[in-house]
Amino acid sequence: MRSAKLSTPAVVLALLCAMYFLYFVNRVSISTVAPLIKSDLGISNTQLGLAFSAFAIPYAVFQLIGGWIGDSLGARLTLALCCGIVSLSTVLTGAVSGVASLFAVRLALGVGQGAGFPTATRAMASWTPRESWGFAQGIVHSFSRIGNAVTPPLMAGLLVFSSWRGSFAILGVVSLLWLMAWAWFFRNDPREHSAITAAELATLPVRVSRGPHAVPWLRLARHVLPVTVVDFCYGWTLWLFLSWLPLFFFENYHLNLQASAMFTSGVLLAGVIGDTAGGVVSDRLLRKTGSLILARRSVIIVGFLGAFVFLLPVVLIHDLTLAAVCLSLAFFFAELIVAPIWSVPMDIAPRYAGSASGMMNFGFALAGIVSPSSFGYLVDRTGNWVVPFIASIALLLVGAVLASRLRPDKPFLDVEPARRLSIQSA
Repeated sequence: MRSAKLSTPAVVLALLCAMYFLYFVNRVSISTVAPLIKSDLGISNTQLGLAFSAFAIPYAVFQLIGGWIGDSLGARLTLALCCGIVSLSTVLTGAVSGVASLFAVRLALGVGQGAGFPTATRAMASWTPRESWGFAQGIVHSFSRIGNAVTPPLMAGLLVFSSWRGSFAILGVVSLLWLMAWAWFFRNDPREHSAITAAELATLPVRVSRGPHAVPWLRLARHVLPVTVVDFCYGWTLWLFLSWLPLFFFENYHLNLQASAMFTSGVLLAGVIGDTAGGVVSDRLLRKTGSLILARRSVIIVGFLGAFVFLLPVVLIHDLTLAAVCLSLAFFFAELIVAPIWSVPMDIAPRYAGSASGMMNFGFALAGIVSPSSFGYLVDRTGNWVVPFIASIALLLVGAVLASRLRPDKPFLDVEPARRLSIQSA
């Protein structure tokens, strides 16, 4: 009996899933041990919030140029370099001595991760069948949320036999193993891979060489801008969950570190289901109706409205069980947004998938600069842990309204319509 063998595109997708998992473990591990870092370094919530936001500054910049770097250098080299920076900055997090050095290593981590996700989208656009783009985005982001969910208990477990400083060193070394596997297996062009079959190649999008033409930055940015704004509204809430949830349970409900880690893990696991469901439902709607508007836009709107509804009880009622359940449901609905919104840049500009998705995710990164620091400041200023949730609730409603105007069915044209007409007439 022949054993089942993963297809070459499936192995590439699995490697990307592992990358998303490790990236988010490295990103949110600081949140779990935040009480220890605050005590050890003697810093306030405001200072900690600034360190959280430091990550998002280069992350935002590299959303814009990182996608172009990935399109230019190829996903193989770009992601190897990114992962090397992530690994080193994670190790150095364990050596910080104050808020300045903590700020610096978070900046470095943002540089390493900034180009990663647009470049991964570039890889997906070449290695995934077009009708499965929603599923691919959903499953890789599901692994990022698995990373979110397992990080609190993982860090709590590492603290049993290591310090918080040693835990970061361990995480950084593990990331190097992924780098070696990626550099060995992946190829930018599926046709260059020795293991791929003709049948597998036939299912993949036709790879079009861009030649010497540069990315039309301004026209592409204008086309992607509506998606960028919607992604900002989504990103505000996600950064809140990723940065402050462990400390929210720790200080607002007076739990110990292990209990707050377990509650956080339970909430974030709901996002795993939401990510996968969003991608599956979006692709299924596309196959059934042929409408990109219905497949992408409707799922995004449902996600915003569901998260809006379930965050309201967290603000209105102080009850641990109710908060945990409602935060889980809010996070599930928020994560329905991820797969369809990441599919939109691939839908409208597949030739520039890395650059377009980076422009879109700039909105998410910009939210990451403002959201964590605002949350920490408001907690210190008001002494209330639920007041900062109000901004998230408002932006979720705004996001639903703006999402209703998205047009994933309108592709980006390399040549402007007027110029295209003159070329055809000549």
